[in-house]
Amino acid sequence: MSDDPKVPDRAASAGVDAFLKKAAAIPRGKAPGSGGRLLFGLDATASRQPTWDRAAQIQAEMFQAASQLGGLDIQLAFFRGFGEFKVSPWTSNGPDLLRRMTSVTCLAGQTQLAKVLKHARNEQKRRKIDALVYVGDSFEEDIDDVGAVAGELGLLGLPCFMFHEGSDQLAAFAFQQVAKLSGGAYFSFDAASAATLTELLRAVAVYASGGFQALKDHSRSGSGEVRQITDQLARHRNG
Repeated sequence: MSDDPKVPDRAASAGVDAFLKKAAAIPRGKAPGSGGRLLFGLDATASRQPTWDRAAQIQAEMFQAASQLGGLDIQLAFFRGFGEFKVSPWTSNGPDLLRRMTSVTCLAGQTQLAKVLKHARNEQKRRKIDALVYVGDSFEEDIDDVGAVAGELGLLGLPCFMFHEGSDQLAAFAFQQVAKLSGGAYFSFDAASAATLTELLRAVAVYASGGFQALKDHSRSGSGEVRQITDQLARHRNG
């Protein structure tokens, strides 16, 4: 890992400012001081390298902004290389999260989504997590194994927000299954969708901090993409 910080571009900084202003006005669905907890899983294998720096910067900036609202603890989990899987401590410290996020580099290896989900399951049994975000572009595992764990997360009340980079059809199918079985949401994006990714990550941060009602309120003034993931959650909640 490199500890060299990356400089946020103007678009990302403007997005953070807009998010802070909008999210500060959102009514919270949780009691004051109860906070929210969000587990953020990343595929850091080599196929993501072309867009990694841009995506990592947006992700770190958005969650740093969310932490400044005082209602969100975040844990970073990522995999890469030959079976490497790492997890950070839970933190609400924005600068610490930014440093950890931007220090991750990509290494060639197989996907390990099952490890992310199993870790989430174990964490959820110890203390409630409000949402899991996963960002990846491929899938190279047993779909039944992964689906079984996703179903457990659904029973435990932990929705998975699956953000799919690119157009790999096997990954699309697997991520959609995880979202459905866990009661979460799926959305695809590409290298030109930086603004879309920013908006979606804002929405998940709002959900983790304030609950479903806060997300519904946020979606009224959000993009069509935000309304899509809100609708997916609503369908799962209604059976």
